[in-house]
Amino acid sequence: MFSIIFIVLGLCFFEAISSIDNAIINAEVLSGIGARARRWFLSWGIIFAVFVVRGLLPLVIVWCTAPQLGFWGALTATFSGNSKALAAIEESSPILLIGGGVFLLFLFFSWLFLEEKHFGLPTEKFFYAHGLWFYAVVSVFLSVIVWFALAKHPLMAFGAVVGSSAFFITHGFKASAEEKERGLVSSSVSDIGKIMYLEVIDATFSIDGVLGAFAFTLSVPLILAGNGLGALVVRQLTAGNIERVKKYAYLKNGAMYSVLFLGIFMILKSFGINIPEWASPVITFSVVGLFFFKSRRRLKNEKR
Repeated sequence: MFSIIFIVLGLCFFEAISSIDNAIINAEVLSGIGARARRWFLSWGIIFAVFVVRGLLPLVIVWCTAPQLGFWGALTATFSGNSKALAAIEESSPILLIGGGVFLLFLFFSWLFLEEKHFGLPTEKFFYAHGLWFYAVVSVFLSVIVWFALAKHPLMAFGAVVGSSAFFITHGFKASAEEKERGLVSSSVSDIGKIMYLEVIDATFSIDGVLGAFAFTLSVPLILAGNGLGALVVRQLTAGNIERVKKYAYLKNGAMYSVLFLGIFMILKSFGINIPEWASPVITFSVVGLFFFKSRRRLKNEKR
């Protein structure tokens, strides 16, 4: 029970931290719509965010990697005690883990090389100044991963390629969302249109949290619980605390370094290296906590 609670809390925390950008975009767009539409998004919209996106997506991913289980089997395998179902998930998990790991590492490198940021570590400024290296780094990295994966299982190599494709597809949606967000606030698009836009963007941003969740556990019910709670936290931040969150300049840095570690854990697990279940929550809390206190110190210095 302690392990389950710890994993759920870690998932909730990771989902909330990795969705800061999503919360900022939501808050900006919601500032330009009516009070009724805003209340609908913050209340009924959570059903779509939690049960449809963060609930259905991990279920579909597990089912695709182990189709012999079926939908219900993928959902209940962890708690059903069915040894065949558990064996099927265990056998197919390397494909899922290596794909998710590649996605997360691409996400980290994209942030490190290409994204404007507050520099929390001295090396970040160097990498940002050499942003064009991003494409070379991820290409070489993918080639190396695929080479070693082919020696273990061809489907693992395919999983790695799928992970990289998923990153570039979602990265394109996010880039488009950030460009359109400013114009959408003051545009003549109806409130319903803006709400639908936010739901689509929320689904896109949720992929980071869903794939990262598999570094914590392969249990779909636990992922649904943890990511669902995280989505509720994001909605709460959107509703009234986003300006306060923005003041903590290095929270995004902490989220991205936790993404780095989670991606490494997933790839190591895919090659059969044992990583304890507690490692992912502990590293997430520790890394984000470190940058949180770094942000607090910066705020105190600014006040002085």
